[in-house]
Amino acid sequence: MDDLFASIFDTAEGMGPMEFLTCIGSALVIGFAISAIYSYKNKHSKGFALTIGVLPAIVAVVIMAVSGDIGAGIAVAGAFSLVRFRSAPGSAKEIAVIFLAMACGLLIGMGLVTYAALFAVIVCAVIFAYSLIRKDSEDSGSKTVKVTVPEDLDYVSEIDPVISDYADGMELVSVRSVNMGSMFKLTYDVKFKKGADQKSMMDRIRVRNGNLEVAILRSDINETRGL
Repeated sequence: MDDLFASIFDTAEGMGPMEFLTCIGSALVIGFAISAIYSYKNKHSKGFALTIGVLPAIVAVVIMAVSGDIGAGIAVAGAFSLVRFRSAPGSAKEIAVIFLAMACGLLIGMGLVTYAALFAVIVCAVIFAYSLIRKDSEDSGSKTVKVTVPEDLDYVSEIDPVISDYADGMELVSVRSVNMGSMFKLTYDVKFKKGADQKSMMDRIRVRNGNLEVAILRSDINETRGL
C-alpha cells in the first residue's frame, strides 16, 4: 500500500522518459475528467473547459522542471500570482475548479499520481452532487428580481404586493440608491409560483415604477457578473 502512494520518481534528475510520460498522461486524463464533471451541469465556454483539461499537465511540467530548486520554485510561485486565467471575472465555482486543477497538477508534478487521482475523484464527486442540488433549486422557480423605482415611490406598498401575487415566497435583500440618489434599485429573492406569468408581473411593476428597469435573473447571475 505504501508503494502505491509513493512518488513515482525520487528526484527530478532520476525521472526518465516513462515517468515523464506517465505524469503528463495522468495529468491530462485527470484534467479532462475534472472538465467533464464541471461541464455536465454548469454553463461554461469551450475555452474554459479546454483550460481546465490541460492546466494540470502544464502545472505538472513546471513543477517537475523546478523540482529540488527552491529559488526557481519561489520564482514560479511569483509568476503564478501574476497570471490572470480569464479576462472577465469568474464565479466562485470557476475559481474553485481552477485551483482544483492546479492542485492536481502540483501533486502529479511531485510524482504523487495516485494522491492526485484520489483528490480529483473526491472533489469532483462533491461538485457533481452540488450541481444536482443546484439544478433542483433552479427548477423550483427561485429567481432574483431587480426593480428600479423613483426615490419618492413607496415600494413597500407599491412593488412588494405585486411580486407577492406571483410568488410562493419573497424577500427584499437589497436596497441601493442609484443615479445620484434620485432612484432606488431593489433586489428581491423570489420563489415563483408554478406557471406564474412573469411578463405580466413585469408589466404591472412598470406601470407603478414609471416604466423604469425591471429584470428577472437566475439566482447565480449576481455571483458571476457582480450585479
